[in-house]
Amino acid sequence: QVRIVESGGGLVQPGGSLRLSCAASARLFSLYDMGWYRQAPGNERELVARITSGGSTNYADSVKGRFTISRDNAKNTVYLQMLSLKPEDTAVYYCNADFRVGVGGNYWGQGTQVTVSL
Repeated sequence: QVRIVESGGGLVQPGGSLRLSCAASARLFSLYDMGWYRQAPGNERELVARITSGGSTNYADSVKGRFTISRDNAKNTVYLQMLSLKPEDTAVYYCNADFRVGVGGNYWGQGTQVTVSL
């Protein structure tokens, strides 16, 4: 079982920035594809950004140019740097770990709240 813990959420004004962190207890963390998802009230959970084990990244169109996902395999941690935040970025942000080797596994954290408001 992999434990996922997100941190770094909070209240920020429009135009502000936050950096989310996701620590995973995975023994082979470097082999996991990692992703950040978000879910706003009344909406489905959506992909925000993803980084593969090889370092390839992809982003939702709504965050391209503002958000950056990165990983530090030595620290078993993935980050989401969020700039120029907008009220529509308000959501609970979840970290996902996807292991596609052998029997595989897919794990979620509890989420961290991001609120963008005056």
